[in-house]
Amino acid sequence: MIAGIDIGSTTTKTVSVEGGVLVRKIKTRAQDAVTSAAGALGKLIIENDIDISEISGIAITGAGASKIKNNIFGIPTQKIDEIKAIGTGGLFLARSLPGLPVGAVPIVITNVGTGTAIIRAGKDGITHLGGSGVGGGTIYGLAKKLLPTADFNGIMDLAKDGRLDQVDLLLEDITDTDISFLDRRSTAANFGKTLDSAGNSDIALAILNMVYQVIGMISVFAAKSAGVDRVVVTGNGSNNPVGKQILDVISGMYGIGFEYPPDAEYTTAAGAALSWQA
Repeated sequence: MIAGIDIGSTTTKTVSVEGGVLVRKIKTRAQDAVTSAAGALGKLIIENDIDISEISGIAITGAGASKIKNNIFGIPTQKIDEIKAIGTGGLFLARSLPGLPVGAVPIVITNVGTGTAIIRAGKDGITHLGGSGVGGGTIYGLAKKLLPTADFNGIMDLAKDGRLDQVDLLLEDITDTDISFLDRRSTAANFGKTLDSAGNSDIALAILNMVYQVIGMISVFAAKSAGVDRVVVTGNGSNNPVGKQILDVISGMYGIGFEYPPDAEYTTAAGAALSWQA
């Protein structure tokens, strides 16, 4: 059994891979990388009643992997490049998506974590196309200063009753006609209006809208440059229901589909485990 650990800046994900199959997965939080890695592996072992001798190797990746200098619990431990892990894990999980010709053509993976990374992956290799510092960390940071809660569920609860026209400058605010393929309800400028009457729900929705519009647009550009019409969305941000709605709107405008494989938030950890070299 190989354990894959993705030590992120906010969350650590751990999976076990056996025979090329993702078998177990858990998520933890801790203040430092060493505590995160040890705690995540311990939780995986205890909650799944695993004998530590069953784990033949540990593959670590993510922002905190560089802090791990030695083997974990005496088990051989390898550091896996994060871009390689995202690409490998994305290809692996994308196999479950209907109609996606994984292997025949390259895929574009948008990994939404604290920030956002965009990867091209296929039989010709894995390439980091770029990304953005806009991601889950942006949502958390802005919510911490602008909203009464920075908790994920709290932000979602607020956003469901929000109105973008209270915060964003829309095309209808500046023109009487549609522009190109954009209708008059499209955002012309994020936070470009921000009325005095804007409430917490409106601001929560506007934060999510800004972040996922940025993620959506850079994904569209990446997909078009790679000559594909679908993007595989992975990472913690792939589970955001409001974010998915925003990406759906972008999909309709640009003809680029966004796909969400099962267990997408564990993509990087799975890719690390699958990249283990005996």
